Amino acid sequence: MRARFQEAGADALPDYELLELLLFRSIPQRDVKPLAKELIQRFGSFAEVLAAPVSRLTEVKGVGEGVALDLKIVEAALKRMARGAVGKRPVLSSWSSVLDYCRMAMAFAEREQFRILFLDKKNALIADEVQQTGTVDHTPVYPREVVRRALELSASAVILVHNHPSGDPTPSGADMRMTRELVDIAKPLGIAIHDHIVVGRDGHASFRSLGLI
Repeated sequence: MRARFQEAGADALPDYELLELLLFRSIPQRDVKPLAKELIQRFGSFAEVLAAPVSRLTEVKGVGEGVALDLKIVEAALKRMARGAVGKRPVLSSWSSVLDYCRMAMAFAEREQFRILFLDKKNALIADEVQQTGTVDHTPVYPREVVRRALELSASAVILVHNHPSGDPTPSGADMRMTRELVDIAKPLGIAIHDHIVVGRDGHASFRSLGLI
């Protein structure tokens, strides 16, 4: 399996085999294929295994705290790498990297999060902040607080991002109302709302692409 990974890369391996390679480094001298398959079956995919909280990972027989921590370290490394790709150049010229980062950071979270990417006049990233964390289907968002923070950072534009733990990224009526209110408050102050992205396990939705901004 390691030879196949070296010769053909990760794309040559199904999710459970890639996970098996990781688990073998945490649990050497043991057949970890059954455990890898059980984890994929329980959580759905390689990405969802890495994103699962430690408390849920350790519910699976054979996954101790050390193994769970190793998986969370891999997840953190992937998030750091994805964030680095966003921060290196103007955000709007690396849109696919922005989407990859947002999905990596939020798509598999168990509760809704509302994240804001603050941009300068050249659309370079100034700050990336999680403003609110809510329940499984709601996050309270206060448009005036978003604008206040943008002014504190001297941001010229923002990209709004939140996740739908249900998996379906379709914007809700509440999402649309909040976004319109934020656009109305920010525009007179010279702050552009470039987009509002909703991410979920099943993909993403862009307000700008949908004609909602």
